[in-house]
This record gives sequence, C-alpha cells and structure tokens, in this order.
Amino acid sequence: MIRRTALTLATALLATTATAGPVSFASGWQEQKLSLFSNNRYSFGNQLNMVSDGGVSIAYTRLGQDKWDATRASWAWTVEESVPATNLRQKGGDDRNLSLYFVFLPENVAAASQGAGIRSLLNNDEVRVLLYTWGGNHGRGEQFLSPYLNGLGMNVALRPAGTGSFSENVNLAADYSRAFGGEPGALVGIAVSGDSDDTDSMIKAAIGNLTLG
Repeated sequence: MIRRTALTLATALLATTATAGPVSFASGWQEQKLSLFSNNRYSFGNQLNMVSDGGVSIAYTRLGQDKWDATRASWAWTVEESVPATNLRQKGGDDRNLSLYFVFLPENVAAASQGAGIRSLLNNDEVRVLLYTWGGNHGRGEQFLSPYLNGLGMNVALRPAGTGSFSENVNLAADYSRAFGGEPGALVGIAVSGDSDDTDSMIKAAIGNLTLG
C-alpha cells in the first residue's frame, strides 16, 4: 500500500511538472490583423511589448501538448499609456489596453487543429476562450460575454483603464467552470490583443513572466 501510494504521488508530481513552466515570448508568436488599417506594433523577446495607435490586432502562439492540461496562469503586465474607460460589453467603442486570451478545445479535437491559426480557432464552434482584460470600468473578477465571439468567449475583468504595473495569478479551471460550466479541455493557444481604434487613442504596454501551472 505504501509503495502504491508513493507511486501515485510521484505520478501526480510528474503530471504537475509537465504542465508547469514559462511561456516564451521570444519565438512562435504571430500577429493577426483585425482591420485593414491596424496600427499595433509588437516586439518579442524576454517580454511582449505593444504600442497601439488607433489600431487593433492580436498576437498569438500555439501551445505544445505538455501545456494542454494547465489549470493556472500567472504573469506581470505594465501599461504606460492607457485608453479611456469604455464599456467592454458593447460591440464597437469597447477599447481596452490589453486582453490575454486562453484558448481551449475539447481534447478529442485539439490534435486535429494543431495547424490552425487564431482566426480559424476563434471561428470554431467547439472553442472556448477566457479573456482576462485590463480596460473598461468593470469590477475585478466580473465576467461578461465577449460581444465578438458568439457566446464562446468570456471576458474576465482584472484591471480598469489606467496605467501601472501589476502581477496576476488566475485559476483557469475555476474561471472556466464559472464561465462555461464543466472542466476546461486542452489549452491549445494564448493570444494578446490591444484595442484603441474606437477611441483613436494610444496604448503603450507590455506582458512578461507568463507561466502556466
């Protein structure tokens, strides 16, 4: 019995170790423009830096299978120049400094989608997305559907519009259950967006130290 318990514990620890670890911003990221005149500029390295001048776009990366069963995430982010507070429930006029997307698919379809880009993923009826947002004037932890993802994406407000530097630690599994019910599938991708086109304003921001566990 003791040997079996030790083996079970070792297996659990190995499973935890397999999903824990940093997500690199140095390679594997691509930009998907969401409008013809997008003015977002990204730079990648130790962290992701973004400048948005009246524009909107998404930078995204796919995750390897060793990260698919991650249930927590932490990161640090900074905003040096902010959009004004907007209503993020409203389609159009809903600018925000940053949104960090966590993209989930059922495990039985995740493998077949490994070559898909972010636009294809976000149009997949089986995808579910948690979007942790810095912007608007919503209370911390407030959840509300994204007006763009047809009921498949849930905003989770973390910071109102404004500047500063903060660290975040979120429970993806708990937030997913509250948003969609049940347990999350495979975490197949992560994306970052900045949105300043409706208010024709400027964002200077960065995200770093992104770790999954």
